Amino acid sequence: MHEGDKNLRSWFFVCSRQMGYANPQQNAAGIHTRLFSRAFIIDDWRKRVVFVTADVGMISQRLRLEVLQALKLKYGDLYGQDNVVLSGTHTHCGLGGYFQYTLFMMSSKGYIKASVEPLVNGIVKSIDIAHSNMRPGRIYRSIGELDDSSLNRSPHSYMNNPEDERHRYKWNTDKQVVVLKFTDLDGDGIGMLSWFAVHAVSMNYTNLMVSSDNMGYASYLLEQDKNPGELPGQGGFVAGFSSSNLGDVSPNTKGPHCMNTGMPCDYLNSSCPDGGTKECKAFGPGEDMFESTRIIGENIYKKAKELYANTAEEVTGLLHSAHQWVNMTDVTVQINNTHTVKTCKPALGHSFAAGTTDGGGDLNFTQGAVEGDPFWDGIRDALVGEPSNETQECHYPKPILFSTGEMNWPLPWHPQIVDVQIITIGSVAIVAVPGEMTTMSGRRLREAVKQELQSEGAFKDVEVVIAGLSNIYTHYITTFEEYQVQRYEGASTIYGPHTLSAYLQQYRSLARAIAQDRVSELPIGPEPPFFEKLFNLLSAATVDRKPENSSFGDVLQQVYPIYRQGDVVLVTFVAGNPRHSGDIRDKTFVTVELYDNRTSSWEVIYNDASWETRFQWLKGSNRESNSTVEWHIPQTAPSGSYRIKHFGHYKQMKGLRPVITPYEGTSDVFRVTKSFYYQ
Repeated sequence: MHEGDKNLRSWFFVCSRQMGYANPQQNAAGIHTRLFSRAFIIDDWRKRVVFVTADVGMISQRLRLEVLQALKLKYGDLYGQDNVVLSGTHTHCGLGGYFQYTLFMMSSKGYIKASVEPLVNGIVKSIDIAHSNMRPGRIYRSIGELDDSSLNRSPHSYMNNPEDERHRYKWNTDKQVVVLKFTDLDGDGIGMLSWFAVHAVSMNYTNLMVSSDNMGYASYLLEQDKNPGELPGQGGFVAGFSSSNLGDVSPNTKGPHCMNTGMPCDYLNSSCPDGGTKECKAFGPGEDMFESTRIIGENIYKKAKELYANTAEEVTGLLHSAHQWVNMTDVTVQINNTHTVKTCKPALGHSFAAGTTDGGGDLNFTQGAVEGDPFWDGIRDALVGEPSNETQECHYPKPILFSTGEMNWPLPWHPQIVDVQIITIGSVAIVAVPGEMTTMSGRRLREAVKQELQSEGAFKDVEVVIAGLSNIYTHYITTFEEYQVQRYEGASTIYGPHTLSAYLQQYRSLARAIAQDRVSELPIGPEPPFFEKLFNLLSAATVDRKPENSSFGDVLQQVYPIYRQGDVVLVTFVAGNPRHSGDIRDKTFVTVELYDNRTSSWEVIYNDASWETRFQWLKGSNRESNSTVEWHIPQTAPSGSYRIKHFGHYKQMKGLRPVITPYEGTSDVFRVTKSFYYQ
């Protein structure tokens, strides 16, 4: 059985900080595209599994625990840690504020309930819809390759892998696209789930609008294609695009160049002679981030649609799921007959602060640093203390910037207890990875899991896929060889040089238990913490004011009377702070409406979840603000009369009590025509 449907739109403007680039200036100030959760439930009459792909940067441990709590209250033991996988698409322009470890909380102003609740409710709602719409059906799989949509952003690290291993592969990134097609018993398509390894960073660090980025746009295109005439988030067909081993994979296919000279960046440390890492940025394939997002999203969509249309191999067999919690700071791995190695307490290296060519740091750190810096080490020691000798030796050759495993105030800075999980759907094994695996790490993991599953002869034709950013976030997972180079990915491999070896051991154990049908004998492992006292550094939004002799919703900049297809309509309103609108999963800030002469009524044809609209909020002086709506008129837009509406809320004090009031504004009516000249 299968069902895949998505939740009502999940918009998280309530959080002031976007999660992904860790840029303190990147505060949310609008909507490019909405964020959705898409749930797929499969049942073979004896077991059930759930896979959710959500438009967030990553799944946090706190988010997963709260979702599982909500599911238990509603469904008892039907859905739990063993059979539910939550995976993030890795958009870097999603919300923050849904973590419980100090490092992540500091980068997003703490634990923000107004962010967490819509996230939890949205994910649970998507599972509710899938649960209530289950029906008998079939699953098919298809596999292909997508070129010209990804680039290895750390080729120097990749080249440190063994030569004979590299020669087994044509590319230094995985081009593979895996598609699962879901139909009812009549063969009518009801959903699709796809995996492709690429960072969702086409929208760059300068963007201030919440956006689902290239993966979200691929979902948008396929769902619009399969649900004609429906607004985003509506219609029965669900298209889930999921992340994979994208750790060193960028969509910015023009590669890194020095912004001030146009010359290529330094190959080894991705810096520029003048300006360092801050001037080294990767762009492309478009002329700006919106065009790049469109191109990469369209490429992913077109390949998935092609594979969906041509699927012929039916997925049959039983469902399995295996899950464990493991203390990743204390895993012993037998690497040969005489030697064992261990994982480390978490730590971040100097190159972590350098960032990547998709979004570099502001300070004078560079990638590839295998020695510390006396200046920054001195500041570190004064602020948070010097790393212990044990931690320094364990992480060698990483020069430690933050020994986060030894930092526990006000809460632990990084997790110790980590989820490892595999679900199998017939001949497809989904490996839920709690971080960002590099290309070669993912290849080794897929091979290891495949070997174990096939060891008992039950999974002869198994296809192993990696679902990245799943269940908990632990930064990056490089190979041992890549770790030695200490570029950003290696510096961000927090459990030390043998992190991948430990994960290979853990996932081999899960796969072996599945192959031998002995999952029930697996130990559960140490349960993760659920911290009660979390800090919140986000202050409440202040009261709203408006210009004299005006009202909220009044138009400040009016539309023109007439536009052509391909033009951009702009209209600006007197606005309140969008945070005052709260959880707006079932609301919208924007509608574009077409007048229907037959019914003498207005029809909503776009809203703020549509790719064609952009909603931008500008905070002005004296607590006054305004909202600007853009409508990028498609070439296919019918001629006719249109208007744009804006909806919001403003806060005022009445006595000592804050009162929040809804408002709406409407533009003048304007016409869209193929030509400015009438025949």
